[in-house]
Amino acid sequence: MTSAKLPEQCETMAEVRVGVDQVDRELVALLVRRFGYMDAAARIKTDRGTVRDEARKAEVLDNVAREAEASGLDPQRIRAVWNELVEQSIAHEAIRWDRLRA
Repeated sequence: MTSAKLPEQCETMAEVRVGVDQVDRELVALLVRRFGYMDAAARIKTDRGTVRDEARKAEVLDNVAREAEASGLDPQRIRAVWNELVEQSIAHEAIRWDRLRA
């Protein structure tokens, strides 16, 4: 496997694609870890009604929007991406919660 260059070092689309593919692999690994925390939440929470926590969701979205803006990214775009991530996380946690108590 070819080692990825930093974005500013890329001179060809092949180099860009190697970098994107590497980042995607890293993101999947991080998502596995994040969803592991959803598994833990499903195990810890005793009330299924607490699986969806709108106040926590808003806090997470605000946190990532702030971090995105501080890093020079469009906070609304990142908020939209994270909204989907949080919704999928909630769905995952609900399924896990149900399976643990079936």
